[in-house]
Amino acid sequence: MIGYDDALFALLQQARRLDAVSCATADALGKVLAADVVSPMDLPSFDHSAMDGYALHAGQTLAEGTEHAVHGSQAAGDASCNSQGMAWEIMTGARLPEGLDSVVPVERTELLARQDDGSPARIRLLDTLNPKANVRYAGSDVAKAAVAIQAGTSVEANHVMLLAALGVAQVQVVRPPRVAVICTGKELQADLAQPLADGQIYGSNGPYLAAAFAAMGAQVCCCETVDDTSATFVAAVQRAREAAADLIVSTGAVSMGRYDFVPDALLELGAQVLFHKVAIRPGKPQLAAMLGDAMVFALPGTPMAVAVGLRFFVAPVLRAMRGQVPERTWQAVLDAPQQAKGGLLHFLCATVMPGSDGRLHAHVLAQQQPFRIQPFAQANAWVLLSGDVPGDARVEVVGLQPETLVFGQNHPAGAR
Repeated sequence: MIGYDDALFALLQQARRLDAVSCATADALGKVLAADVVSPMDLPSFDHSAMDGYALHAGQTLAEGTEHAVHGSQAAGDASCNSQGMAWEIMTGARLPEGLDSVVPVERTELLARQDDGSPARIRLLDTLNPKANVRYAGSDVAKAAVAIQAGTSVEANHVMLLAALGVAQVQVVRPPRVAVICTGKELQADLAQPLADGQIYGSNGPYLAAAFAAMGAQVCCCETVDDTSATFVAAVQRAREAAADLIVSTGAVSMGRYDFVPDALLELGAQVLFHKVAIRPGKPQLAAMLGDAMVFALPGTPMAVAVGLRFFVAPVLRAMRGQVPERTWQAVLDAPQQAKGGLLHFLCATVMPGSDGRLHAHVLAQQQPFRIQPFAQANAWVLLSGDVPGDARVEVVGLQPETLVFGQNHPAGAR
């Protein structure tokens, strides 16, 4: 058996970076940037007012009580103009007239006179005005040629806002990884609308993997269920290769039983086995191999072994293929002591929430047998244990699903 860290290292050594493709900013949500986004402009692109008021040339300072004639008005969207150093009425977001350097809020002035059309003609300052007050300067948010968003960032709505503000219409993103899912077992009924025959169960691994990969931004090019024969499995693998799958993920038939044909079938196909059996629970029998350019993950068929295989083996490889840094880990306080067999790394379903003490607290759910799905559906995190741990001990935790970094109510306590 290989240890988890050694197994993960072997996988990451084989992970190859995916190609970059051009993508419209409007369609980039959820995709991973393949290159730094370098700002093509200053943001803001010109000096403008932070509020409604009057633009003036303060020089050093303008004293409280000084009076100023107002010689024009500047609204958002108006082109540049020359103030000739005189006060101008100005609106929030309006370009600062040339020669002026400060803005006094309208509520901190007294209007002394109006023009015939009702516009302000003369004002008095109610406070001292300092230079650069209430002005948003060009490039103060993002400077031209600066890196606005780094490669490896998964594009979210806040990034779209910044890209749009910079006028970036296209970005380079990592192409979606292509994944093939093969579930083995003649007992599996893949059609959920059909009644079960004697000895059958509904296949849950395939729908889970398809949904999880879709949530991770992967393209599931095929998802099929085959029986317990090597020939049907080999044919499914060949179809996956024809579909140019980057990853082939199978479930079942990977242990030591008479029907566990997957290891021999992969060797028959010419696969290079990276490891078979890892010192973890659940999921100890899992196997990883290279088949040409495709990476193969042969996971045990029990539901939690599949969930662990996806979360702790496949997900880190996908991050490496996209050029992303490893996920952060977290620390939480156990609410009860846990017993875990030494020599194995245990992955336990848990609920993790922030406590009143400012720390994350982990509650390991009952009934952690690998066939049980309900605790997984109730959990929001995994607790990682390598032996017996007393209550109130700090343990490592990660989000339940791949690429989730927060627990409870977006609480960052415990991150490291």
